[in-house]
Amino acid sequence: MKNLQPNKQFIIVLTSLVLSACSTEFIEEKKNFQKVDVEIYQDEFLATSFVDNMYYSMLPDNNANMTTWSRAALDNSDVAGRGSVDLFNKATDEVSGRVDLNQEWSDISPLNNHCIKSIGQPVATNPQNNAYTRIRYCNLYINNVDKYTGLDEDFVNQIKGQLYFWRAWQYFELFRLYGGIPLVTTELGLTVDTPSNQTPRSTSEETVNQIVADLEMAQELLKAGRPYTAADLGRITVEAAAALKGRVLLTWASPLFNRTDDQARWQRAYDANLEAYNVCLAAGKGLDPDWKNMWFKDDSMEAIFSFGFNDFTSNTTGIAKNNYTEHHSRAVTQGGNEGIIPTTNIMDAFPMADGTSFDRNGNLNHFYRNRDPRFYHTFAYNGSVWPYKENSNYKHWTYSWYPLTAEPGKPILGTNNPQSVTGVNLRKFTNDNSSNTNNFRNNGTNYMEIRFAEVVLNLAESAVGINELALGKSYLQQIRARVGTQNLDGAYGLSNVVSRDEHFSVIINERTAEFAYENKRFHDLRRWLLYNDDFGTCSRLNVDPIEGSRRKGYYIIAKSDANTIYEMGFARDPFKGTSAPIINRDATSYPAGVNSYEEYVDYLYDNHFEVMVRDNIDPTDFTFKWYNEYYFFGIYDKLLATAPYLEQTQGWGGTFDPTK
Repeated sequence: MKNLQPNKQFIIVLTSLVLSACSTEFIEEKKNFQKVDVEIYQDEFLATSFVDNMYYSMLPDNNANMTTWSRAALDNSDVAGRGSVDLFNKATDEVSGRVDLNQEWSDISPLNNHCIKSIGQPVATNPQNNAYTRIRYCNLYINNVDKYTGLDEDFVNQIKGQLYFWRAWQYFELFRLYGGIPLVTTELGLTVDTPSNQTPRSTSEETVNQIVADLEMAQELLKAGRPYTAADLGRITVEAAAALKGRVLLTWASPLFNRTDDQARWQRAYDANLEAYNVCLAAGKGLDPDWKNMWFKDDSMEAIFSFGFNDFTSNTTGIAKNNYTEHHSRAVTQGGNEGIIPTTNIMDAFPMADGTSFDRNGNLNHFYRNRDPRFYHTFAYNGSVWPYKENSNYKHWTYSWYPLTAEPGKPILGTNNPQSVTGVNLRKFTNDNSSNTNNFRNNGTNYMEIRFAEVVLNLAESAVGINELALGKSYLQQIRARVGTQNLDGAYGLSNVVSRDEHFSVIINERTAEFAYENKRFHDLRRWLLYNDDFGTCSRLNVDPIEGSRRKGYYIIAKSDANTIYEMGFARDPFKGTSAPIINRDATSYPAGVNSYEEYVDYLYDNHFEVMVRDNIDPTDFTFKWYNEYYFFGIYDKLLATAPYLEQTQGWGGTFDPTK
């Protein structure tokens, strides 16, 4: 069972508050912007419950699937929290699906749903859980706590340090979607017509500087703050603030904002990420040598900022805060619901075992062979052994076969796994010891929003940015050495990487593999302008643009022998059982020269499977469409109507330049 971390405690805290003398007033006042009982500035328990509400508001809800979760995506709605959680994930090449950000529109307009609403709803007396509500609560405490007495200084520092972080976190989430935004550092009144409330958009430079200032303040306060206890596992730390500052400044240095390749920005990013690297090392953090299982440790050495979950059930005394990622990843034949299906587009990013690039034009029947170790921990492919508690030797099969007298290319009607859309399942975040009780729903796996590998790759990228190519490569080599990449060329497959852009390219590809299905892809594609080649970055990095593409998978087709497609049955599985029409997939005695199950899988692929590209996981009439206006979103019409002082973004009918 996972530790009960802060983001899981707020409901319990509120339950406890009902028993306290001032609790009713506290809860009622939390429903309204206009006042909060001063006792939150004077009582440690109430102060802690106030900051816990920020965790509760910012972090995932119960039953979240962490491969697609995004608070900013959920905020994309007229009612906060009702947006499509997988909006950004599906607007990449990681999974299929038509959403507002990948389809064609007749025009770009703040009236259309592609003008996302993550910036928040118009001001109202009763707050919703949206971006500026959360910012307001941070401001409320930061600006008022020092006016009262009764709390020890080290405790106040600890509370304020967390709130400065959360304010920076929220501003950064908006910054990377919109560029410059209104910066509000005091709690404002509720009358929208009051001139003092009509805060215009700051420039992007002013916004990033405010975020950095907040994170530096968070670091200083947390250093001087009361030390956390074991029960505080999951709270914001100095390391988290330093790492987020590195992420922020790397974004500011990236081509999305840095169109002129300003070296000063790269230097600033390098300095911040080097600081984060050293701060994390000093705190005992580092690259966990057990890449496969680092997700299943409450306090992994890799975790810099993690979201806590538990494995409670709804009928226990504990508050259930389950992670549904494993439920959505596991195959139906195991008890899962197989809701997250990887694409071959992402699989192709994973290097070979020696660190060299995968040849997508090579023998598809060998797509799984001799790959980077992370490939086998991220994907479950046809023939994989994919254990769980109730079946430690479960073998995952996703092949298909043609019906009688069918011709290759006709619809495939026979399959052992009708749920498998791409022939491959997501294995990452699944524990070999998990129970399929309740369909893998009672999962307590924590999710690392920032982990040390990101700090290392942020540092590698910013080092390349300042033309320290060898230094950048050395940090990238740390990532590969940790996972067990073969070092045959003395550089973990990187010996032929020479130019600055080649270094950038291999780092971006490394991020695609290392952080696959960790909600990083959408923002990496945007900050490097890689959705199309209109800005030349796809050509620079020698990568294929996303626009015009289709997300794809694999068909694994049954063959009678190495040269003959199997066409002799419909309902009968050609590989199942001792009397299987072709060969028993579960045989324990193998053909001559085959000595292990791994070799037997290779034998089956060489003699009885034909791997083909599957190009029907996207709708037939769909081709990925990207508009450059999505690099910086506009202000949607309903908000702009109540706040006309907000300058509209260029491309959306306005003059605001988010690159400045």
